[in-house]
Amino acid sequence: MKKYFTLALLLLPVAALANPSVYPTGVTVYDPARAYNSFVAFGAPDGKTHLIDMDGHDVHRWEKWGFPSELIDPAINGGKKGHLVVQLSHDDAPVAASFSGAFSRPPAAAGFGGIFANRTIGELDWAGKTVWEWGEKAPGGAARQNHDWARLPNGNTIIVATIDRVIPSLSAKKVADQALYEITPKGDIVWTWLVADHIGEFGFSAGGLTALKAALKDGNNSHGFLTINDMQPIGPNKWFDGGDKHFDPDNIVIDSREASFIAIIDRKTGHLVWRLGPDHATDHTPVLRPTFSSAVPRDFDQTSGQHDAHIIPKGLPGEGDLLVFDNEGSSGYPATRLGTFWGSRVLEINPISKKIVWQYTGLDSDAPFWSFGSSFISSARRLPNGNTLIDEGMNGRFFQITPKGQIVWEYVSPYFTREALGEGRPVTTNWVFRAQPVPYDWVPDGTPHSQTAIAAPKLSSYRVAGAP
Repeated sequence: MKKYFTLALLLLPVAALANPSVYPTGVTVYDPARAYNSFVAFGAPDGKTHLIDMDGHDVHRWEKWGFPSELIDPAINGGKKGHLVVQLSHDDAPVAASFSGAFSRPPAAAGFGGIFANRTIGELDWAGKTVWEWGEKAPGGAARQNHDWARLPNGNTIIVATIDRVIPSLSAKKVADQALYEITPKGDIVWTWLVADHIGEFGFSAGGLTALKAALKDGNNSHGFLTINDMQPIGPNKWFDGGDKHFDPDNIVIDSREASFIAIIDRKTGHLVWRLGPDHATDHTPVLRPTFSSAVPRDFDQTSGQHDAHIIPKGLPGEGDLLVFDNEGSSGYPATRLGTFWGSRVLEINPISKKIVWQYTGLDSDAPFWSFGSSFISSARRLPNGNTLIDEGMNGRFFQITPKGQIVWEYVSPYFTREALGEGRPVTTNWVFRAQPVPYDWVPDGTPHSQTAIAAPKLSSYRVAGAP
């Protein structure tokens, strides 16, 4: 990134860069002393997966991308470093037929990879060689993986995938349901969980079910009628250690973007054993969430269109709590009423008391509430030093905050493409579904990285070179 200002000694928080037509890309803020220093991995709409260092250097890339692109922890992958799972192949027809709305490109677009209608997914090594591929044994002969996957300690892989079927209780026409598959290294499915089989466990009110059925009366050809956008095993945790079987490490956290609920699936029975949402009004009427409430702890209120709900892993600050990016995008059956001053939140929730114990909004960075917001995609991950890495996905912006909301690292993706979002015409975008912090020792030894401080300029005097 070119800098036309003198680096200040004081690091200043900056607002989101969603509105200007001209803005810097790459790293815009970096305080090495207060940031957690690591690589960051993400799939970009240029059709590649990028691994950057804290100075924003593209230290490695793979010629495929994923939804999501995430590296595998070597501790559960036989010590192999620098491996990740991505979408590998697709056919033109499934891409056009199964998903004609958001994120659709011409099927022949270079690097597209079929993030919603892929034929195969696979594991790539550091050199980009395919070491595992799956899809041929999938129902219908195509993986159709989307939104999440997880490598298990036993070597199997769980994925979220799309499956088209008639669901008599909801619609007489085919809808895009979603499945969770556990797949062995040989490609055999050994466990399956279908979203629509559990519709009665999601907490819909009578009015909510009526609204859902109305939305599905003509069928649905998306990637999932409830959009399960997150799926992660709970992993070792203090609640299970203390005797709470609901938090068995093998159980799975999911969340639904379209229905605004977060839930835990019992792997042994397939039933839900814990849930937040879908709405929090006692009479099941649309909820107006108290947007500007900042006092914690407080009772959980309402999420809308949330992403990346997961239990903070053991050993990290906040371990055992639920961390979620609350998009505040239009969502719900019935739809949640959103505040006039729109913005997203990151929430940390005690899953036992169901109280919000920490949150982040734009206000916490001394900026307007609307300075931080992404109505779809996005993620939030707790870091070993107590900071949180946030992906403001629709703006391609990643930033790291301290527990008090101070921005100590910020990066704006420079990888743009032309993308047809929703039913609109193609636009230029750098959207990023998820950003993953990657410890230095997860990749091959000797991978270069640098850590050069970058302080924010005073915005009132920051000018493009040559401007008065």
